[in-house]
Amino acid sequence: MGVSEYRKWKRNQIEGDPYLSVVIPTYNEEVRIVPTIGAIANHVSSLGFDWELVVSDDGSTDATLELVRDLELVNMVIIEATHNTGKGGAVRRGVAASQGEFILFADADQSTPIEQIGAFIDKIESEGLDIVIGSRSAGGADVANKSFVRTLLSAGLNKIVRAAFGLRFKDTQCGFKLFRSDVGKKIFSVASIDGFSFDLELLYIAQKAGLGVAELPVQWHDAPDSKVSGGRVALRFLADMPIIILNHLRGRYSLKD
Repeated sequence: MGVSEYRKWKRNQIEGDPYLSVVIPTYNEEVRIVPTIGAIANHVSSLGFDWELVVSDDGSTDATLELVRDLELVNMVIIEATHNTGKGGAVRRGVAASQGEFILFADADQSTPIEQIGAFIDKIESEGLDIVIGSRSAGGADVANKSFVRTLLSAGLNKIVRAAFGLRFKDTQCGFKLFRSDVGKKIFSVASIDGFSFDLELLYIAQKAGLGVAELPVQWHDAPDSKVSGGRVALRFLADMPIIILNHLRGRYSLKD
């Protein structure tokens, strides 16, 4: 059924607003972007609701955009940036352009497979939540191929985050998060971090606003040829932490109706 439904989704423009928007941030992903889009489109198209794909490119200098355009998917939105801003900036632009009732952002490397989206939708709807986030540290998570260095850095940063920000979440950085559209757009409209610590900023804003957020354990594997350098990300992460605190103290994170 997946292939048949995918073909319908590919060729037939949906009417009205979609139920789900899937936002994929990309930067020089020519090697894996087509298989990633194929995996997402085949699975989500089989779930029985209208949805859109938002590819938010962050200034790629390779063939990523050309390959995406060549797919000619009628229910796909392509966002282009003139230069590289960072993953947070790419996701923010994708969320702003999305039209779905729910918004998922997922990494282009599919470290967290799209097949887990059903559990996230069930969770957010059945419990009336605002956000459901993937967690590689929650009980039941299945993590594969994570290097010792990344494991050590993640554990250390998580302890620092929980102490400094009072966050209750076990994993702020997993690239698989589902938002109610109105909530997601409000949070991203006041967020400012463009780098990898944007996830931390989002969850800090959500917790300060008293929003309903739940973690779900995920299957996760460290994708080959990952562009993430653990050391550089950790240093940037630490540098962004005081910026987030200052933004809060200045009242930047107020979510207005």
